[in-house]
Amino acid sequence: MKKNLGILAVIAVVFIVTAIGGDGFLSAFNLYNLVERISLYAIIGIGVSFVIVTGGIDLSIGSFIGLCAVTFPFLVIGHNVSLTTGLLLLLTMSVCAGLFHGLLVTKLDLQPFVVTLCTLMMYRGVARHLVSDSTMGYSDERFQPLSLMVGRLSELPWFEGQAWARHVPVALLIMIVIGVLAAVFLNRTIYGRDLMALGRNREAAHLSGINTTKMIILAYVLCSVTSGFGALLFALDVVSVQPSTFGSFYELYAIAAAVLGGCSLRGGEGSIFGVILGAALMRLLMNSIQMLGVSDALEEFVIGFVILLGVIIDVIVKRVVAKRRARQQATVAAGAE
Repeated sequence: MKKNLGILAVIAVVFIVTAIGGDGFLSAFNLYNLVERISLYAIIGIGVSFVIVTGGIDLSIGSFIGLCAVTFPFLVIGHNVSLTTGLLLLLTMSVCAGLFHGLLVTKLDLQPFVVTLCTLMMYRGVARHLVSDSTMGYSDERFQPLSLMVGRLSELPWFEGQAWARHVPVALLIMIVIGVLAAVFLNRTIYGRDLMALGRNREAAHLSGINTTKMIILAYVLCSVTSGFGALLFALDVVSVQPSTFGSFYELYAIAAAVLGGCSLRGGEGSIFGVILGAALMRLLMNSIQMLGVSDALEEFVIGFVILLGVIIDVIVKRVVAKRRARQQATVAAGAE
């Protein structure tokens, strides 16, 4: 909770500074786009947080998003597949990707970093080969029913005619729903508690009766399914998708959001609300760079610095907690004597 309050304070400071120094920052257009992008990146950040909680990592998110984004129109437009069938195939592909990652990590005991680094390149290569490096579009009228997911809240039947809903993206509502479901899963179900226990101490979790193999595979499946859904939202939002570049660095945004939000890269810790705040801070920083006239070249620096800072803080906090716990145990032992 204290870390979340700290992130909120940083968000408030960055927001105020940018509002003062950046022309157009407070415009309805910019704020709408900012909230929409925060929502989209928070969704994939929530997905990767399940993997990070187990002590793993998924570097293939960006490439997998690119693969899903080009595969869907390839099926619907290129092969005249219905939207329903296309969505089911997209879901199947996402589940299979998660199973593939999870089985390699658990059954072959490969490092998640190595596995997902390899699939990062594999997915990008498949995406480019599948459509021969051609740009894929979502402007076809067959995608119209799905475009509501990246529209304005006022376009939904339940909010039609309400003035305030014109300024709220549907993506925000989707993110809130996914966030609530993820928080309930992680904090209120036995599976979520098992994931946390697994991340803290895999051996102890196994000895206590937790099926660690099943839980790790579940975490990767949840991450891939969330990434597949996020791919659809991102693609519908930008309309045009380049297989060679679409989704690039998205995994870094997702991981940075999770780390900033309190997910320890060592595993065993995580907060869905924190991940959302982390995504908000990341996108706000990116928006601030643009609004304040800072060079776009610093965007990669900011991402790298934020991830590094999050890791450093995590290590320092753990060391402080360990020393405090050791002193308390020493005090108790001295009192017992």
